[in-house]
Amino acid sequence: MTKLLSFSLLFSALLFVSCGSDASNDTANSDKDSTNQDSLVIPQDDHSYSNSDDVFTKHLHLDLNVDFETSILSGSVTHDIENLTGATTMIFDMNDEKISHITLDDDTVGTEFTIGEDDELLGSPLTVTIKPETKKLTIYYETDPGSNALQWLTPQQTSGKKHPYLYTQGQAVLTRTWIPCQDTPLKRITYSAKIQTPKNLMAVMSADNPTEKSADGIYNFDMPQPIPTYLIALAVGDLTFATLGERTGVYTEPNMLQKCVSEFVDVEKMVIAAEELYGEYKWGRYDIIVLPPSFPFGGMENPKLTFATPTIIAGDRSLVSLIAHELAHSWSGNLVTNATWDDFWLNEGFTVYIENRIMEKVYSKEYSDMLLSIEYQGLINENEDILSGSHPEDTHLKLDLEGRDPDEGMTAIAYVKGALFLKTLEAAVGREKFDPFLKSYFDTYAFQAITTEIFIDYLNTNLLEPNKIDFNTDEWIHGEGIPDNCIVIDSDRFDIVTEKAKLITTVTTSKELNVKKEDWTTHEWIHFIRQIPAEADASKMEMLDKEFNFSNCGNAEIMSEWYLISIQKGYDKINKPMETFLINVGRRKYLQPLYEELAKTEDGLAFAKQIYAKARPNYHSVSSGTIDEILNWKE
Repeated sequence: MTKLLSFSLLFSALLFVSCGSDASNDTANSDKDSTNQDSLVIPQDDHSYSNSDDVFTKHLHLDLNVDFETSILSGSVTHDIENLTGATTMIFDMNDEKISHITLDDDTVGTEFTIGEDDELLGSPLTVTIKPETKKLTIYYETDPGSNALQWLTPQQTSGKKHPYLYTQGQAVLTRTWIPCQDTPLKRITYSAKIQTPKNLMAVMSADNPTEKSADGIYNFDMPQPIPTYLIALAVGDLTFATLGERTGVYTEPNMLQKCVSEFVDVEKMVIAAEELYGEYKWGRYDIIVLPPSFPFGGMENPKLTFATPTIIAGDRSLVSLIAHELAHSWSGNLVTNATWDDFWLNEGFTVYIENRIMEKVYSKEYSDMLLSIEYQGLINENEDILSGSHPEDTHLKLDLEGRDPDEGMTAIAYVKGALFLKTLEAAVGREKFDPFLKSYFDTYAFQAITTEIFIDYLNTNLLEPNKIDFNTDEWIHGEGIPDNCIVIDSDRFDIVTEKAKLITTVTTSKELNVKKEDWTTHEWIHFIRQIPAEADASKMEMLDKEFNFSNCGNAEIMSEWYLISIQKGYDKINKPMETFLINVGRRKYLQPLYEELAKTEDGLAFAKQIYAKARPNYHSVSSGTIDEILNWKE
C-alpha cells in the first residue's frame, strides 16, 4: 500500500523526484522502464502504527531517571508536533511501557488515550486525543524491566566488575520499547534529554556528550541534527573518555581505555579520508563507545557516538574496518536514510562500499581487496542458504518484509550484494564519474529518507543516462542471487594462502607449512581456515591448533571461524574454549553460525543447550531472540 505525501511535506523534502526526468522515455539504460513516477511516492511504513503523514514529531525531549535496582527508566517524553491535516488524534508506537498519563501544551490538563491490541513484533498503537492547534504532547511513563531495547548488566557482566551498566539498541523497531514515539525511519526528528543516573556513573547518548562525570548524576543532551528514531541511543556506566584527534575520541570502562586508544589511533585519518571522498562530515564530533561484550552487533552507527563491541580490540588494529564501516554510516544511513526497512540495502550496501574505500585510502588497495574478498565469501554462502530457504526473494536488494521482523532483512545481501552492485557500477563508469555522483547523491538527499525507487531514478538521471551506460539495474535490485556481471575482487595474497592450505593433508606437522603466525594478517588467517581441505580430519585440526593456537588466540574473528570448522570436522578439543567464548561474547555474527552448526546433530544440540542455559542471561534480546529460534528454546 502506498499513499501520497502532503504537498508541504513533499516540498520540504525537495519533492524527492528529480525534475525533468521522464521514466517512460526510451533511454540507453535497458532497465529505465522499471521505474516510473508512481513508484517515487514514499510508501507507508508497514512496521509502524503512526499516522505521521497527518501529524508528526519535530522534536522530542526525554526526562528520565535510570534505576538499576528495578531495571526501569521512568519519567516523560515530550513531543513537539506539527499537525498538517488538523488531525484530532496522534498515533505513536509503543511496546510494553506503562503509561500513567498524557498532557497537552501547558502540561496542566490531561488528555484521553487508548492502547491498542499488542503485536509480538510491533507492540501496540498508542492513540492520543489532541486538538488541531496542539503544539506539545507529554507522555509520562516507565519502561518494562524486560524491554527488548534495554540491556541492564550487573557489575559481573562488565569489564571492570564494579558497577552496573545500561545500553540501548534501537534498530530496527526497538526504540518503541523504551520511548513511546513514531518509530519509523520515514520521519527525522531532533531531540534533547535530561538523564538522571547514580552519581558514580556517566551517561552518554547519540548526541553532544560530556567528557567527565557529573557531580550530581544529571546529564543534559542535545542532538540538533534531525535523525530517525532508531538512532536515539543511551549508555550508562563507569565510563571514562580519551581524545583520539581533533574531532574524535573514545569512551569505555577505565580498565579498557588504553587498549582502545591504541587500537583506534587511525580514526581521525578515517574521518579525513571519508570527507575527501564524499564531502563534509556534518555531525560535529565522531566518538566511539566500546561497550561490554554482550552487545549484539559489531557496531551501531548512532550519530556522534558509534556503539562498538569489544571484540574489535584485537591488539593489532586488524579489525578496525568495523570503525570505518560505522563512520561511513555518517553519510549512508544517518545522512541519507532508508525510508522503510524494505530499502535497508540503501543504508548498508552503500556503507560497506564506503568502508572499503576508506580502508583503501587509509591503508592500501591490497588490504581493502582482502577485506572485500572475505565479505564476498560470506555472501556466497548466505546467498545459497537463502535461495534454498523459505524466502528466496530475500536475495533481492529491494525487500518485501510486510508482516515479518525487519531484522530478517539484515543479511549479507543488503550489506555485500549492495556494495558489489555499487562496485560494479563504479567499474562500468569509472571512479572519476562515480565519486562525484555519490557525493552529489549525499548532498541532494542529506537529512532525508528515500526509497530504492528514488535512488534508481537519481542513478538513471544523473549517471547512467548522461554517460549512455546500459546497466542491468533491475536484475541487481529485483532479481534473485548475484548477477553474472558482478565485479570480481582478486587478492594475490589470498592466492598464496590458498596454496598453503592445500598442503594441510599432505604434511605431518604444521611446521612443514613454513608459515609463522606473525607472517599473515587476521584476514589471511580467516581465509586460511576457510580453505582447509574437506578431507582434513580432526587429527589435522589438532595439528594446526597446537602450532597456531587458534582455539585460544584471543582474536574473535579467527576463533569463531576456527570453532565453526572444528564442529564440522568433529574436533572436540575446542569445546571448552568455545563454551567460554559463547558465554562471554554476545555478538550475533559469531553466535548464530556456531549454534546453528551445533544444532545439526543430537549431541551437538544437547551441548548447545547446555552452553546456552549459562550464556543466555548475558545476551541482548537481539541475539537471544535469534538463538531461541535456532534451539527451539523455551524458558
